[in-house]
Amino acid sequence: MKYTDQEVRQFVEEEDVKFIRLAFCDVFGRPKNISIMSSELERAFREGIAIDAWAVEGFGGYDRSDLFLHPDPGTLAILPWRPEHGRVVRMYCDITWPDGTPFECDSRRVLREAVREAARRGFRFRFGTEQEFYLFRDEPEEEGARTPYDRAGYMDIGPEDRCENIRREICMTLEQMGIEPESSHHEEGPGQNEIDFRYCDALKSADDAMTFRNVVQAIAGRNGALADFSPKPLPDRPGNGMHINFSVSSRGGEMDLGPMTAGIMAHIREMTLFLNQVPESYLRLGSHMAPGTITWGRENRSVLVRIPAAFGKHERGELRSPDASANPYLAFGLVIWACLDGLEKGLQAPPETTVNLFRAGEEALRDLGRLPATREEAAREAAESAFIREHVPAGILASYLDRALGSMDGKRD
Repeated sequence: MKYTDQEVRQFVEEEDVKFIRLAFCDVFGRPKNISIMSSELERAFREGIAIDAWAVEGFGGYDRSDLFLHPDPGTLAILPWRPEHGRVVRMYCDITWPDGTPFECDSRRVLREAVREAARRGFRFRFGTEQEFYLFRDEPEEEGARTPYDRAGYMDIGPEDRCENIRREICMTLEQMGIEPESSHHEEGPGQNEIDFRYCDALKSADDAMTFRNVVQAIAGRNGALADFSPKPLPDRPGNGMHINFSVSSRGGEMDLGPMTAGIMAHIREMTLFLNQVPESYLRLGSHMAPGTITWGRENRSVLVRIPAAFGKHERGELRSPDASANPYLAFGLVIWACLDGLEKGLQAPPETTVNLFRAGEEALRDLGRLPATREEAAREAAESAFIREHVPAGILASYLDRALGSMDGKRD
């Protein structure tokens, strides 16, 4: 349910809400929040709540650090794992400078602008994520080793799958928060899990992806486990992906995925820094069902963009390269811009890949485009890209390049 300002006020009063978390994320997608008492809600809606953002990565420095959080009432959700008495709720926020000007490094705003431009051109994008994570036992580490929560494999069941009760609690918690999981199962790695979500509008899907990570961490902790979303938690095991399912409709119905797939393939090397942002991301790509080539195919899980077996309104594309460290607001925004570029230019994808690329020899791979092999290579692609400069704010781009190359100061443009 999407609430209005007035409905939020009424909810807070009637449901014994005492604490309100104003949530946002830094440019890299790390969740942040500030808690206010319910008595401050009126001021939050009227003026926004000031934060000192100098220490939030990518948000600036000492010279200009005051920003304001403006809660989005449509994102109100109870945090079910917090006490029933003196309840805690959360709202995601838009960020502005003190004069009300939108803060250009607010990645939620980046996605909102992409959605707005798509709507202006007559297109509606919908997204659903498949996020993977590992569960480890919450116990002292010995010589850097961590113990997986179980030793089960792909889609195993109990008693081998000892994560199933945690996944169940995660899914039930998400439902209480107005988020609809579609399915869940044990993944290939020991202690590795996946939960998939139903399609919804781009901004809600990105908000839900952020909420999901928070819920998983909270529920895992309650069950004596540690959740790990990093791209490669175990060196010899599958990494954690965040597969992005997307579909596009217009006033005439569902759109042909061909030009959009071609748009993504045309820009994927430039986009990769934002989809795979840490050095370990590149240990995942090209192995254990994570793509390393710029390819597409129907039902083929070794390609970059897979077209799953589905019909009618369920037809979709699946971008398989992003990992669970990515900022979903930037990831979805760039997918939208790449798809729009493919549609506008009428791009055509190359021939479909029908072989298993993980078992193909070098001869079969020789003429295929490759994803960047390192974060430094991905950063150079982004730095030289007119597409990225047009759609990623300068301050955000500088932060990513500074982290990857150490060559820029990350200051506001």
